[in-house]
Amino acid sequence: MNNFKETANFIWDIANLLRGDYKQSDYGKIILPFTVLKRLDSVLAPTKEKVLNKVEKVKGTKVQNIDPILNKVAGHNFHNRSKYDFDKLIADPNNVATNLRNYINGFSENAREIIEYFDFDKQIDRLEKSNLLYLIIKRFQEIDLHPSKVSNLQAGYMFEELIRKFAELYNETAGEHFTPREVIRLMVNILFIADKEILTKSGIVKTIYDPAGGTGGMLSVSDEYVRELNQDARMELFGQEINPESYGIFKADMLIKGQNASNVKFGNSFTEDGLEGEKFDYMLSNPPFGVSWKKVQKEIKKEHENLGFTGRFGAGLPRVSDGSLLFLQHMMSKMKDKGQGTRLGIVFNGSPLFTGSAGSGESE
Repeated sequence: MNNFKETANFIWDIANLLRGDYKQSDYGKIILPFTVLKRLDSVLAPTKEKVLNKVEKVKGTKVQNIDPILNKVAGHNFHNRSKYDFDKLIADPNNVATNLRNYINGFSENAREIIEYFDFDKQIDRLEKSNLLYLIIKRFQEIDLHPSKVSNLQAGYMFEELIRKFAELYNETAGEHFTPREVIRLMVNILFIADKEILTKSGIVKTIYDPAGGTGGMLSVSDEYVRELNQDARMELFGQEINPESYGIFKADMLIKGQNASNVKFGNSFTEDGLEGEKFDYMLSNPPFGVSWKKVQKEIKKEHENLGFTGRFGAGLPRVSDGSLLFLQHMMSKMKDKGQGTRLGIVFNGSPLFTGSAGSGESE
């Protein structure tokens, strides 16, 4: 199953097991965290035994923090010290719920936090009561999501394909969850085309940020572009995402890439700016447009009135029914004004540029 759509379709087919016991709108709460778990499991599989052996060796020693040691053995910024994996889980059908929890708790904290954002523990109980837990795990055990079979870029496509399908079940707009890769590639080409000379320098390190990161697709394509241009370059990825499931996938992808997963923040970029005061070399985003910001109106108005141009929203506030202009101002506040400055790419409809008559609204 080298084709990401084939893999996504195989995983999607697993959701049929939930029919009758779950509403269709709840399928994603099961399938997405299991897909993340299986991806992490597949990535760690080659070094799993070495990690377990290391755990035994350091037992009884005076080592205070074993995590960096186990990460090094695992070859990633995370590890799992539980004796279980998907193969061992299906080998003990009578204790599958207990063993699955043991397996999840065996992850290093940075990986375990990802699963917690899916509120997955509740689903384990419900699946077990419905006699579905073992069946679901068995089907996922049959999938190989190791990077040699499914690259990081393909995994991103796969997750976005699944989210698109689930979004259709929720009667939501798929465009709120991901941006077509052709659009991202066009944005990335425009963003970097003038900086090829800079990006091909030996040992160059640059930063890039997406305040509405989704599953991290824009940052992934940017990273791939720079690596193809210069294997010696490093692009440090930063982002924020408000949807718990998308955030979980985003952070898992960062871990697997070897990026600093703590650079990905959870929450509303307007009211919980997780990267306050940070400036970046590049920014790109496809923020939701035509979406109301009424829920956060109080905080944004307060910042606008009290801080003016020393805050983020000094240029003015748009209509409450569309927060697009707020995203643009938020990103502009993170532009560097020294050195080579910042290049910024953003997807919008026309509303933030010309809505309102002369002297009023966004056009002002």
